Amino acid sequence: MSSFKLFANVVDLSARSSKPAAMIVEAGRIVAIEATEKACPTFVLPGFVDSHVHIESSMLTPGHFAQAAVVHGTVATVSDPHEIANVLGVKGVRYMLEDAKRVPFKFAFGAPSCVPATAFESAGAALDVTDVTKLLDDPAIYYLSEVMNFPGVLANDPDLHAMIQAAKQRGKPVDGHAPGLRGAEARQYADAGITTDHECFTLEEAEDKLNAGMTIQIREGSAAKNFEALWPLIDRYPGRVMLCSDDKHPDELIRGHIDALVRRAIAIGCDPYNVLIAACQVPVRHYGLPVGQLKVGDPADFIEVDSLTEFRVLRTFIDGETVAEQGRSNIEVDPAGPVNYFECGRQSAQGFAVPDRPDAKLRVIGAIDGQLVTNELAMEPTRCDGLAVADPSRDILKLVAVNRYDARAKPAVAFVHGFGLQRGAIAGSVGHDSHNILAVGTSDQDLAEAVNAVIQERGGLAAVGDGSIKTLALDVGGLMSVRPCEQVARDYEALCKMTQELGTTLASAFMTLSFMGLLVIPQLKLSDRGLFDFNRFDLVDLWV
Repeated sequence: MSSFKLFANVVDLSARSSKPAAMIVEAGRIVAIEATEKACPTFVLPGFVDSHVHIESSMLTPGHFAQAAVVHGTVATVSDPHEIANVLGVKGVRYMLEDAKRVPFKFAFGAPSCVPATAFESAGAALDVTDVTKLLDDPAIYYLSEVMNFPGVLANDPDLHAMIQAAKQRGKPVDGHAPGLRGAEARQYADAGITTDHECFTLEEAEDKLNAGMTIQIREGSAAKNFEALWPLIDRYPGRVMLCSDDKHPDELIRGHIDALVRRAIAIGCDPYNVLIAACQVPVRHYGLPVGQLKVGDPADFIEVDSLTEFRVLRTFIDGETVAEQGRSNIEVDPAGPVNYFECGRQSAQGFAVPDRPDAKLRVIGAIDGQLVTNELAMEPTRCDGLAVADPSRDILKLVAVNRYDARAKPAVAFVHGFGLQRGAIAGSVGHDSHNILAVGTSDQDLAEAVNAVIQERGGLAAVGDGSIKTLALDVGGLMSVRPCEQVARDYEALCKMTQELGTTLASAFMTLSFMGLLVIPQLKLSDRGLFDFNRFDLVDLWV
């Protein structure tokens, strides 16, 4: 490990001040911080921490995620391997841990608590109390991942409570996931041992959970964007909020990470020290991360920036090593070999046909741009030859879910409003939470072509239309690529451009599609077993 002396304005978050100093680093640790009269043009501060993220949603392996994130001053992530666990179980979690060890970055992985997320979908694996407890015994596992089945917690589900108790007995925090939970129920959820929530949509909901003793993660990712609603919490509750992305696609990760939220919060007028405490300090304290905080004796994990307003990251250090400088990453990646579970046969257009039901309306999913939540709509179907069919002119498209783990399973079919495609279809094996194949399209033939393109790759994304097919192979669990961020981002942007050319009105059609199967978020979603109503927490008929 290298030794060096760095002259800069050193930010002390505890004292809420900065002062010119010479910081001496030896063997990966800060051994001295000495005041100086020397003018220092730059500032050093603790590195940024993403307090809740699914690495898999970046479509990158942990190593390649780290390679991209350090450029933006991120030195650590609190990472829930829930997605790969739904595909491969404990084997998937072990893959993430193994790949993460190959790079100089501070990953804190959790033990997934809800695999599968519900009993109404087919996943590739299941984790029981014994599996989760064994994971929690591993020092590389820092916490119990988001407990999404909050109705189960409120109903005193014995397995969920056993997992929560196992985490508490080991002194490890428990992450929450309870969209819309308020008042007495929020307090009951927190009293069960849940310590965080990243699903708040309103200030009132967040404050209910803060009053119940929870720490709130302000989320701004590629899919769900709650920063605009929640940023006042930063100054109202300093030390009790964190920043997170939850899901970050590769094209956005190239442009920014937690640094972008820091700049945005300060531009709005938040106190800079409160912002930095949320971005750098609270996650380290809450999860017990081995991340330095610019104190003598700490690991030398910090970033050098040009100012405390622009926060342009000049250099990033982890354990005293320069892992990024001047917008370039110094991390070299040798990813672990790919793992997968994909047992799906080719699909036919005939398999997606929906027989008409005279004098009945369709129960249609209403997709909302930039949101995980959906609406439930009752709409007259467009009928043709005894079938209910997609109708791009009315923005009523067909949505299918295909079980990727069982070639014998029949697809589930529904209808969706809000995608705006005028031609073609798109499909992907990124389908939260169980990651079956989801596809939306303007005709059964286009749907079959897009789904089969994903099947041919044994996982990935595909767009079909205007006589062409584009694909992005995701060879690790059908979720991640073994290629660098720049290459994955380039191919993903090409796919997104094609969806725009096919007429979508969504900012990110593939991202929205991936959440059409997320049953633990309101209101109407599609699993491989059928249409699911969150409010009833049960499968419902396609016809009203």
